[in-house]
Amino acid sequence: MKYFFIVLTLGLFGNAVKAQSAEDSIKMVINKMFTAFKNSDAEMLKSTFSDSIVFQSIGRNKDGKMIVRNENVDGFVKQIGAAVKGSLDERIVFETIKVDGPLAFAWTPYSFYYNKNFSHCGVNSFQLVRFDGDWKIQSIIDTRRKDNCIVDQ
Repeated sequence: MKYFFIVLTLGLFGNAVKAQSAEDSIKMVINKMFTAFKNSDAEMLKSTFSDSIVFQSIGRNKDGKMIVRNENVDGFVKQIGAAVKGSLDERIVFETIKVDGPLAFAWTPYSFYYNKNFSHCGVNSFQLVRFDGDWKIQSIIDTRRKDNCIVDQ
């Protein structure tokens, strides 16, 4: 009878204690990054990044030519930390996640709101690396536009 209850307990709660998947861990670190945005928490934000993170945005210059702009990571972190808490809200959808060992890719369409007003939308492309069991964001490149948004406005 004792063994019956052990087997029943394991059967009922076995799924609850199942190890977190790589995909869930990747979503967790990306969501943590956006929680840091909302909370204007520079330290939390930095904790999601690798030591050699690269930030880039695709856009047009003043002449209308398509360019890739490299962003200053320290400046970005400072800007997030200095924002009024709750003023930054990036809403994402996890469309695609791919994993190969310690390397992962996540494609997340987004809409960005500043002080609860729609600002722009686009897609984030994340590259992540697993260091000692923890996923860190290695690079982010994004697009930005005002229309044809996938995530609800």
